[in-house]
Amino acid sequence: METHSESASRLRQVELSLRSDERFDVPQSDGYSVYSALLALLESADEAVSARIHDSDIGSLHNSGLQGPFGEGNRSHHKRVLPDSEYTLALGITDPEDEEIFEGLVSALVLADDPLELTHGRLHIDSFESENTSHETLLSEAAAYEDPSIEIEFRTATCIEEAGSVTTMFPTRTAVFFSLLGKWNNTAPDELELDIDRETLAASVIEKPEARSYRTHSVLVNRVDDSEGNARPIFRQGFSGICGYAFKDASDSVQNAVTALALFGEYSGVGSAVARGCGDITTEVMDQ
Repeated sequence: METHSESASRLRQVELSLRSDERFDVPQSDGYSVYSALLALLESADEAVSARIHDSDIGSLHNSGLQGPFGEGNRSHHKRVLPDSEYTLALGITDPEDEEIFEGLVSALVLADDPLELTHGRLHIDSFESENTSHETLLSEAAAYEDPSIEIEFRTATCIEEAGSVTTMFPTRTAVFFSLLGKWNNTAPDELELDIDRETLAASVIEKPEARSYRTHSVLVNRVDDSEGNARPIFRQGFSGICGYAFKDASDSVQNAVTALALFGEYSGVGSAVARGCGDITTEVMDQ
């Protein structure tokens, strides 16, 4: 029988492989468009669940946006989906309260084989892979490294708000890992919460950025009606690129915690608007 702790700690992810039969344009940062398409799918599959989340962020849903080869779009700030090319889309949750939403999306996309309907075209599901883990497993995996170093690729605009609505524009150790720490502690069982402060992160971790990969972005994450009923776009600023992280005079407990947070980020995303395609990362951990 599954215990409450095991259920509360479960992390889930599904990666979909998609193809299109035709060329069509999508925004350069397509996460918001994909999010809107997912909401429409969910509404057709389960109106009650859709109504609960309409016009608000899904607490812990992570949507990677479309990953794959694109051509140059005909529209400004757009790129082109190419026929017979493979695109991947990862969806994940870290909070069991969002499991009903996750199940509804997987049911519509995988079991019902519904296409992903974007504004100017559709993508069909070719295949999918699912993966489950837990906070406990990630901590055990992190502890297996004797002298870890971490490389994170920030694949989509990563928007970390550190002071009000002001976002950081560089993958600093404190911004990245404090963001992940908050997401971890919001979803982990009480006994697995991590206790690291900014000072410890600043003193124990070193950034090793890959300068040529670094980009900055301003991306659409929402539309809200103004007082006159007109839809007003909401943008967030952020960065993408590759950054390595190494440890300096860090205790084993700090190394284990930071490494677990980096692994957790593949499920949770980093920063804000992760349901709308921001903060998608891949993590590689190596023993030095």
